[in-house]
Amino acid sequence: MPPSDEGGGTAQAVTEGEITMNCEILCVGTELLLGNTVNTNAAELSDLLSGLGINVFWHTVVGDNPGRLAEAVAIARGRADLIITTGGLGPTYDDLTKNVLAESFGRKMEYHPEEAEFLKAWFARNTSVKFTDNNMQQAYLPERCTVLHNDWGTAPGCAFEEGGVHVIMLPGPPNECIPMFRHRAVPYLKRLTGEVIFSRQIRVFGIGESAVEDMLRREMEHMANPSLATYAKFGEVMLRATAKAPTEEQAEAMCQPVVEHVCQLLGDKVYGVDVDSLEALVLSLMKERGLTFAAAESLTGGLISQRFTALPGASAVYKSGAVTYCNECKAAMLGIDLAAIEEKGAVSYETAAAMAQGVRACTGADLAVSATGLAGPDGDGVHPVGTVFVGLADGENVWVRELKLGTGRSRVRQLAANNAFDMLRRYLQGLPIVNK
Repeated sequence: MPPSDEGGGTAQAVTEGEITMNCEILCVGTELLLGNTVNTNAAELSDLLSGLGINVFWHTVVGDNPGRLAEAVAIARGRADLIITTGGLGPTYDDLTKNVLAESFGRKMEYHPEEAEFLKAWFARNTSVKFTDNNMQQAYLPERCTVLHNDWGTAPGCAFEEGGVHVIMLPGPPNECIPMFRHRAVPYLKRLTGEVIFSRQIRVFGIGESAVEDMLRREMEHMANPSLATYAKFGEVMLRATAKAPTEEQAEAMCQPVVEHVCQLLGDKVYGVDVDSLEALVLSLMKERGLTFAAAESLTGGLISQRFTALPGASAVYKSGAVTYCNECKAAMLGIDLAAIEEKGAVSYETAAAMAQGVRACTGADLAVSATGLAGPDGDGVHPVGTVFVGLADGENVWVRELKLGTGRSRVRQLAANNAFDMLRRYLQGLPIVNK
């Protein structure tokens, strides 16, 4: 079985060379240039490399063309200490990354019988996928390379060093690329001699990046080891404290005062350290307390439920969800008086409260959240676009946040869901739920 890829956001350590490594991420695939596929690999790899103390200075995307790929490799080789490629390792005619990289660095291709046997066994287990002879080209890799075995797909990656430049090749599908980096590339990087780099991630909700940076700017400017940096995430902020020392224990000890200082300064805006997301924290807290929750959603259209049920183990906590877009469905499914909705309006404090109470009553959940509002582009003649009411009910009390989230349909929906999870985590942590 492959190592678990769950629990991202925990502190990491990696061994680095005596000089700081400057990296170029080279993503191969015409589908990326055409916009048919979103290049999430580059973003996630950059984030992971930053946590390892490796500078990512360049992102390059090149199509499935050997001449243009060779040109991109030559440029990257002249300016980077580390080149990480994604894509082009599969069995089809346009999977040419290995061959071009091997030729660019003066290496022949070499057959790896152990990878060939793995491929045969994989197809024997997955009988719905037909084995064709071209699959065997995945068993050929540049000579004298370190094979990065792929337990998440069929195409192995590889790593080698030539002329002071390290090359790591990873498959393109994100569900293979990212775990391959975590569990295959990171151990390769660890073998490079040097000091240990250790990072802690402080997750913040309810205050913007500019405000956080303004509070900490002078301190961050004078910090070297450990260091502190801010990163804007969607609807939240992450701060990363990083230290370098001879041992992981020493580096961790250097980070700890920084983490404590930030948590004290930002107070309950910090929702966790080394946690993945608001919903992941809520899942953990609810499991600890043996509680369940449900959701009634209007403008979010099931987004709260989707984000939560994407987490492994959500079934222990999540009861049910109701997407009640129209007023008649709010009344029929949640037991809300239709006349009351029409009197107060679907976008109102009262309707959000009634939705949370209604879904809690009909599902038997311990807690329930609701979201109603205007994601745009049209308003309702009363409220501006971006007006959202998010509710939380526990059977005795109900709380509602009135939010002005601006414009952008997707943005408003995501921020509404973030606020629902933040209300849950504040309830579970015994913090004020509605901002004064």
